[in-house]
Amino acid sequence: MKLSKLSLRIRIFITMTLLILVASVLIAGVSVFQYKEEAEDYHKERLARKEEAIKKSINYTLRYTTYEVSTEKIPLIFKEKIFELSEIHNLPIKIYDLDGNLLIKSKGTFVNNVEQVPKKIIYELESLYDKRYLVRYEKDGKKFQTSYTYISDNKAKPLAILNLPYLQDDEFITRELKEFLRRLSEVYLFMLLIAIAMAYFLSKYITRSLKTISEKIDQTRLDKRNKRIEIEGASEEIYSLVNAYNSMIDELEESAAMLAKSEREAAWREMAKQVAHEIKNPLTPMRLTVQSFQRKFDPEDPNIHQKLKEYSDTLIQQIDTMSSIASAFSNFAKMPAQKSETLDVAKIVGLALDIFNEDYIVYPAEGEQVIAKFDRTQLIRVVTNLVKNGIQAIPEDRIPKILVNVTTIGEMVSITVADNGIGITEENKKKIFEPKFTTKTSGMGLGLGMVKNIVETYNGNITFTSAKNRGTVFKVMFPKE
Repeated sequence: MKLSKLSLRIRIFITMTLLILVASVLIAGVSVFQYKEEAEDYHKERLARKEEAIKKSINYTLRYTTYEVSTEKIPLIFKEKIFELSEIHNLPIKIYDLDGNLLIKSKGTFVNNVEQVPKKIIYELESLYDKRYLVRYEKDGKKFQTSYTYISDNKAKPLAILNLPYLQDDEFITRELKEFLRRLSEVYLFMLLIAIAMAYFLSKYITRSLKTISEKIDQTRLDKRNKRIEIEGASEEIYSLVNAYNSMIDELEESAAMLAKSEREAAWREMAKQVAHEIKNPLTPMRLTVQSFQRKFDPEDPNIHQKLKEYSDTLIQQIDTMSSIASAFSNFAKMPAQKSETLDVAKIVGLALDIFNEDYIVYPAEGEQVIAKFDRTQLIRVVTNLVKNGIQAIPEDRIPKILVNVTTIGEMVSITVADNGIGITEENKKKIFEPKFTTKTSGMGLGLGMVKNIVETYNGNITFTSAKNRGTVFKVMFPKE
């Protein structure tokens, strides 16, 4: 679980606990590092002190020896003295000639016998200002320091190389470090318990007011009067938050009133647009029908009475559609009231297409029977909307073609309207059934949103496929019963 998803109370608790733990780990780490540094410095200084004391004893011996003071006489001069010095200072002693060859050593050394000083150490020793070279190494889990320095005569002329191996005994310091860490852990364990208790009560105190505010915010609604928050004994920051909330409540009530008024106005405007759109749909084909009748009227035509009846039926059908739309306008949400009639879908689709005079509208299903329950007026509105949108989608520089088909798929009725228009863009596909969406280039207006509502009322659905510059196919599916 992410920390950001935890409550403020839990985060305060975890943060205070982690602070104590991190602080204890850091102090323990610094303490261990400091102890190690002090141990290194202690052993280094101790070896330097022993080395200085041994060199003073060696110089004193050289000053009062009866032998000739030379490199070759060193084994004779310190034949017995080297053991005495080793015993006094509790340190193995080795003396090499200037070429690194072993001259004499004390007994009981705790390191491997080295008969030859490496050339690298001799070169380093000659180049150093203080003529002292220190080597640190580990062996068998133990740490050692070994120093190399010159033994000189009374004229400061180097005679030999003094080597002092030194074992770093950290047992005492390690024991002290463990004791310190034990006491530190006890102190921090006690502090951790106190921090947990403080974090619990502090987080509870801090979040109490926030919980009250959170509950009030959860209860905030646009459709009712919201109560202001009254808190006593809270911090300045909480008071600022409460004041901001109370101010927001006041502004919210004003905004809610304005929004309600605006929504009512928008709803009436939208309804007016939809009604105007639906009334305009049958008016256009009615006008075309009347104009066509005027042009083709011939009193001498033997079929004049049949044609007159067809024209009249078409006009009456569209007038009935407009009448139902006008009647339903007073209900605001219904366009128009839904009825379930057992009808021949193929025949009703044919009647809906009769209002269009375009000869490029192809309807091969005419004559077949497809029985289903649907509202006659609503079905005509669905078909006329889809066909009109198809006509508007075809550009002027293209030979138009619209294919309407009615089929049955199991217990479902399928109505398809295909055009060879410019298609629907990817951007418009997501908005094609929105009530307020319209674009002249694609021919998709407010009618598609109403078509979708009608079809879904009868437990159906409307889908479409479209290809750019190739056309669009709308498919309406609804159950027979």
